[in-house]
Amino acid sequence: MVDETLSASDHEREPWRQRRLELMGGLQTLLSAAVYATLVITFGLQVARVDGRSMAPTLEDHDRLIVNKLVYELGNPQPGDIVMLYYPINPEKMFVKRVIAQEKDTVRIVDGRVYVNEIALHDDYVPEEFRSHDDWGPITVQPGYYFVMGDHRNNSSDSRHWGQVPKKYIVGKVNVRWWPLQKARIF
Repeated sequence: MVDETLSASDHEREPWRQRRLELMGGLQTLLSAAVYATLVITFGLQVARVDGRSMAPTLEDHDRLIVNKLVYELGNPQPGDIVMLYYPINPEKMFVKRVIAQEKDTVRIVDGRVYVNEIALHDDYVPEEFRSHDDWGPITVQPGYYFVMGDHRNNSSDSRHWGQVPKKYIVGKVNVRWWPLQKARIF
């Protein structure tokens, strides 16, 4: 009789044991997801906000961005990429700019028109009213450095003012504008 009572008691506890195992499995899954999300955000992606109009009209003040921080671990920034970078004068600040030229390229600006290796830059993304009419350069980009500019050429502090940017200062590539939603875009 004792054996039957123990056996019945074990049967009564079995559903609770099963629920406890399911709960523990669910908690493990949530914890794993939190760890993976933290790793992705810390090492792979970063959310950023545009402050200012130096990248207008491509990016506007207060736009929200997703920056891919891994892409340049595997490759190099390319001309045309929109990047987030540490401000070379004060690396505690971050800027968003467009890569214009890479190492060994020669940059020259004539009446606001940008030339890279004596070829006019295809920059239809800069409206006429945002173009400067300055002359600048020429300068050859040093190895391991990049020349960056804002799309609003009249309203941008960039490589024309503070020089070339070392690759180690380029945090990542802007991949998505996710806010405001009506202007969401993949770059």
